Amino acid sequence: MSVTVRVPAKVNVQLAVGAARPDGFHELANVFLAVGLYDEVTATPSPDGLRVTCEGPDAAQVPLDRTNLAARAALALAERYGRAPDVHLHIAKDIPVAGGMAGGSADGAGALLACDALWGTGASREELLDICADLGSDVPFSLVGGAALGTGRGERLTGLEVGGAFHWVFATATRGLSTPAVFREFDRLAEGRDIPEPTASRPVLDALAKGDPDALAAAVTNDLQPAALSLFPDLSATLAAGREAGALAALVSGSGPTTAFLARDEETAEKIAEALRPTPACRTARTATGPVPGATVL
Repeated sequence: MSVTVRVPAKVNVQLAVGAARPDGFHELANVFLAVGLYDEVTATPSPDGLRVTCEGPDAAQVPLDRTNLAARAALALAERYGRAPDVHLHIAKDIPVAGGMAGGSADGAGALLACDALWGTGASREELLDICADLGSDVPFSLVGGAALGTGRGERLTGLEVGGAFHWVFATATRGLSTPAVFREFDRLAEGRDIPEPTASRPVLDALAKGDPDALAAAVTNDLQPAALSLFPDLSATLAAGREAGALAALVSGSGPTTAFLARDEETAEKIAEALRPTPACRTARTATGPVPGATVL
């Protein structure tokens, strides 16, 4: 017997970042949108204990030991229910690694749901979300999907209404960026400035509710973008190329270095992707729509 779970990537249509907290995290107002690029996590009983394997374009960059979020999710669920974590987790990876699209978080949420189904633990949604929050700030949203406002460090979610599908292009970069490094650069660039308390943007929420791409394009923001561009300046040319190709908005996705481009429709998205592929810092460009559901047993 095996269980396979499909989990989407995310884009942040708003990422407001507050000052560093005493625990090292930052207060956030984080508006997530799940988009149709997916990892799949398959859980199978393993007589040899916990094992992790991975396939896909970025598989060589994925740790296969117990630092992997999928492995940590299986261990956390097994510990909570007093059982051995005897499971083989296989990740079919299509979300960029270290790309600011929550690929590792998706694998954590996928493994958690897959192991819950495989082991028949019957964990409630609240229990699963509690484990997700312990695993990482973005993991709860990977489980829930759709659209949500994340507060605290991003783990406290409030679901949001979305009035239609949004078309996106995602340009994966020629190298990754470390999320902690981007936050450190944010702190360096903000040194000596008063950082306001992060709050959800009413124009962003209204644009999502109406399904209005023009209004959303005028409202999207990412407070981590200057830090990501400081660490990876070539992303500026990718952003400019997307705007020139017709994107309504261009921004760094989360902590980067994946760049996200909002398009008016599917046809325009394909044209933007084609224009982005030759740019120096772009490894490939993919189209996707959102919102889509979160972690789902196939």
